[in-house]
Amino acid sequence: MGAGVLVGPDGRARCFWCAGDPLYEAYHDEEWGRPTLDDRRLFEKLCLEAFQAGLSWLTILRKRENFRRAFAGFDFRLLATWGGAEIERLLADPGIIRHRGKIASVFHNARRACELVQEHGSLDRFFWSFAGGEPRALARELRRRGWTFVGPLVAESFMQAMGLIDAHEPGCWRRGACCRAGTRQEGSTQEGRSCGH
Repeated sequence: MGAGVLVGPDGRARCFWCAGDPLYEAYHDEEWGRPTLDDRRLFEKLCLEAFQAGLSWLTILRKRENFRRAFAGFDFRLLATWGGAEIERLLADPGIIRHRGKIASVFHNARRACELVQEHGSLDRFFWSFAGGEPRALARELRRRGWTFVGPLVAESFMQAMGLIDAHEPGCWRRGACCRAGTRQEGSTQEGRSCGH
């Protein structure tokens, strides 16, 4: 068993970072690293990773439902139409992280997401073209396209969480889930795409 895993009360070896908190363990077991092809979920995760910068992911996870409510379920087509009035409203919402720049970035990046969909047909087609690759390459391309709050660390966390790269520790029961899942989910238009391993 790898040094980066801890065995929980259920006998399963998990990545060390989720140990001891049931919400964190459920996130690790049921979401983190599972291939995600849904455009809204991809956009949501990239936004939440930006909000997380400087904080623990557990803080964001505990506020995630508040974020979903506040940001209209991360419907990027709707968020692309939001502006100053919504920023002021969200700055008064105690259920989310109230950072003016990051809130404005969600609206700005929603417009960039619409442009990506126009060009690539979906966000998932764009993001999955980076599967197994370097997070710096994704961050660089997003910044080239005008996205904000998408540095290499945000890109890496996003890629790990969405199953674009497998970052489960050796010995973790979820390691390899990206490949086992074949990166397919119901309703995807992307038959047979591999995870890059």
